[in-house]
Amino acid sequence: MKTIKGPALFLAQYVSDEPPFNSLETIAAWAAGLGFKGVQIPTWDKRLFDLERAAESPEYCQSIQALLAEHGLELTELSTHLQGQLVAVHPAYDSLFDGFAPAELHGNPAARQAWAVEQLKLAARASAHLNLRAHGTFSGALLWPFLYPWPQRPAGLVEEGFAELAKRWKPILDAFDDAGVDLCFEIHPGEDLHDGATFERFLDAVDHHPRCCMLYDPSHLILQQLDHLAFLDRYQSWIRMFHVKDAEFHASATQGVYGGYTSWVERAGRFRSLGDGQVDFKAIFSKLAQYDFDGWAVIEWECALKHPQQGAEEGARFVADHIIQVTDRSFDDFAGAGTDRQANRALLGLD
Repeated sequence: MKTIKGPALFLAQYVSDEPPFNSLETIAAWAAGLGFKGVQIPTWDKRLFDLERAAESPEYCQSIQALLAEHGLELTELSTHLQGQLVAVHPAYDSLFDGFAPAELHGNPAARQAWAVEQLKLAARASAHLNLRAHGTFSGALLWPFLYPWPQRPAGLVEEGFAELAKRWKPILDAFDDAGVDLCFEIHPGEDLHDGATFERFLDAVDHHPRCCMLYDPSHLILQQLDHLAFLDRYQSWIRMFHVKDAEFHASATQGVYGGYTSWVERAGRFRSLGDGQVDFKAIFSKLAQYDFDGWAVIEWECALKHPQQGAEEGARFVADHIIQVTDRSFDDFAGAGTDRQANRALLGLD
């Protein structure tokens, strides 16, 4: 068995124009001061990281690692969640997702998609330069407007959607294979890969590509009312990344999974800081130890109620307290009698 690494923090929800959150050096010092051992870096924010430069310059990547090491931190993974979303966008969401791309690409879906694909390929090369084993992203979505089967979906619509999604992602998966990095899709509402069934459908569509893997975030499973522990049991072979995020779901007479267009504070399902929700993290960390997961436990902080500073402070302690230092011997070794083949055969009545 292997001991999971952590605690680490995904920086996307913390970066801002206010110090210490406006540069990698100062946010690294802040995170280290809270007890974090690693950081996961979003690649779309040049205040922290220059993706294009990292893809071309191993020296730049070494400087990033050295900066983090000065604060006792490691780089866990890179993220292209926003760029990955743009690999596949249904026209209904064009204007809403334009903000994820440079201003000069707004209103031009084809150019925006081409840019997103190139961003993913840059991320593959950058991850290789940084000696990273995994990378996190979103799948994007062509079929999300047709999630509910009313009006009745035309025959072949879902199959066509996943065939197109696979066509767009296969060259990217190949780029990650060339780089020796696993591409981990976060299972998330709003994506075509939003549950186990859709992940399996996509896995079939990309011919079980060896780099097609999964980012496990139990909070999204709580909000969809999936069994987040059974999910881990079923898909542990594909899980290469772990976002430690909590959530709660309280159905009522007025709303359920769909939320009734209410705000995050009022929704039946909402994200919470670690320990404040319904995710069974004791069981999750036990299962990850059982399944030899040796990646990072990375907090992605989102909460409808709590301040992010408090969430980070409490979260670092929460993860540290949940990491299982796996044993190097069996608990009942003290009663062991060694191996005696002849005695064993005698016990079985074979001699």
